[in-house]
Amino acid sequence: MIVTTTPTIEGYEIVEYLGIIAGEAVSGINMFKDLGAGIRNVFGGRSAGYEEEMQNARREVLDELADRAEQLGANAVVGTSLGYETFEGMIMTVASGTAVRIRRAS
Repeated sequence: MIVTTTPTIEGYEIVEYLGIIAGEAVSGINMFKDLGAGIRNVFGGRSAGYEEEMQNARREVLDELADRAEQLGANAVVGTSLGYETFEGMIMTVASGTAVRIRRAS
């Protein structure tokens, strides 16, 4: 399954648009990671705990997006967009795009 942020895929043509799809995930950060992030906010630096959680959430929503596209009979997703939001120790992640059927360009 090809999942791309671009509206087209080089070397392929879109033969059918199957609809807008999305994948969502809400992940909690444990209190120790949250405490470490709070300290880094004061003193500066990166929060490995949050970064790892965001990477996991991104993988989850992209996998979910591909699964939903496949259920529609798609073999690609174009125009994919990712969004993140944090709220009270939770990371909300969403990926959306357009499920399409593609074939190699002649």
